[in-house]
Formats: sequence, structure tokens, C-alpha cells
Amino acid sequence: MKAKELHSWDLSWEEAKELQVRLSRMVVKSGDVNPKFIAGVDLSSPDPDGFALGCAVVLKFPELSLVEVKTERMRVSFPYIPGLLSFRESPVVIRALEKLEVEPDLIMVDGQGLAHPRRFGIACHIGLLFEKPTIGCAKSLLCGKHEEVPEEEGSFSWIWDQDEIIGAVLRTRKGRNPVYVSIGHKISLECAIKWVLRCVRGYRIPEPLRLSHLGSKRRIKDTGFQGRLF
Repeated sequence: MKAKELHSWDLSWEEAKELQVRLSRMVVKSGDVNPKFIAGVDLSSPDPDGFALGCAVVLKFPELSLVEVKTERMRVSFPYIPGLLSFRESPVVIRALEKLEVEPDLIMVDGQGLAHPRRFGIACHIGLLFEKPTIGCAKSLLCGKHEEVPEEEGSFSWIWDQDEIIGAVLRTRKGRNPVYVSIGHKISLECAIKWVLRCVRGYRIPEPLRLSHLGSKRRIKDTGFQGRLF
């Protein structure tokens, strides 16, 4: 799986903001998928030397069994600027995804998609780069407002920014904090909610992201794919 070369990564923060606005017009906000394989991607915080570890995992659906883990350690160079984290994190995540032997049908990203001030979070960025259905699933709200989410599992409230729905606050576990779901690329918001819920296995975070988080902390090791695809 190879990422497209949409732009240079050597950008100022002003250029990065302008690029987000332009690329946001390319995001497809509809569609669904019937996945056999679902990927999750996450990134560790940089160490004192500026190196971060990105992890991509692939799970077989519907079992959600782990079939592959790939990591990439790279120095991050773009500064930490809220709203521009994709330019800091995407190069590492891309390298991890490009190492995968099993090509996923759907990618879940630990971060925002359309629920972003310029409607172009990291999930949108990854979706466009790989032209794959992509979902943003974040642990906190970046922009917009929402009503209180009922306690029942599967309950959600829309995230509004002025008069536009940009995502959903989703309760995946009763008594736990919700997650913030938004479109990345080539999927509708309703379908993004559906797939996040279908990937929950007893934890607040869906399995593809839970396992990619463990991989980014070196709690699970790199693997190649061994066995039959189907």
C-alpha cells in the first residue's frame, strides 16, 4: 500500500493551514464499506530526542483478530500546533501503513477527521493520501459543541459547529467517557458511527485503535502476516 504524493511536507504553519482548506474540498463525505480487514493507526509522543513511534495494525473482521503489526520510528520536525498535528504525525503514520503486507479496507485513525476548524484533521489527511475509507476517532473535542450524551452504550449526540454537523460524540461503554467520531474520507458519518461500535470489544476505544496504541508503546511487537487471508 503506497501513499499518494499530494504535497510537500516542508511547509510553514501558514502554508499548512492554506493546504488544509484546499484539501478539505477533496474529502468524500458519503459511502460505506464491507471490510474484511480494518486497520488502526496511532503515534507515541516524541521522546527527548524528538523521535516518535507510529504503529499500524490490521485486524480481520468480524473476528477482530490481530493479523499484522507494523511500526516506524522517525524524528518529528513540524512544531506542535493545535489544528496542525497532521503535519507533525502523518509522515510517521504513513511509513507504518506503507509497511503493511495486508491491505485494509477501512482505516481508523486516533484523531480528528471533519471535526476540525478547517474540516481537515489527520483522518482526512490519511484518507486522501491512501484513497481509503477512513474514520477519525478522538479522545477529546477539538472544535464545536454538543449536547450531553445519554449513558447507554451506543448513544450519541451530534457535534455542531455553527449550523453544520461535523461529527458525533459516541458512548461506547456505559459509565466511561465518550469518543469523538468524524468522517475521514469516503464514508458517511452514520456509517462511521456504525463501524466504531462494531469494533468495540469491552473497552472504551475500538479494537483497531486500542491495539495500535499498544503497538506505539511497544507493548506488542511488529509482525508480518502469516496464514491465509480468507
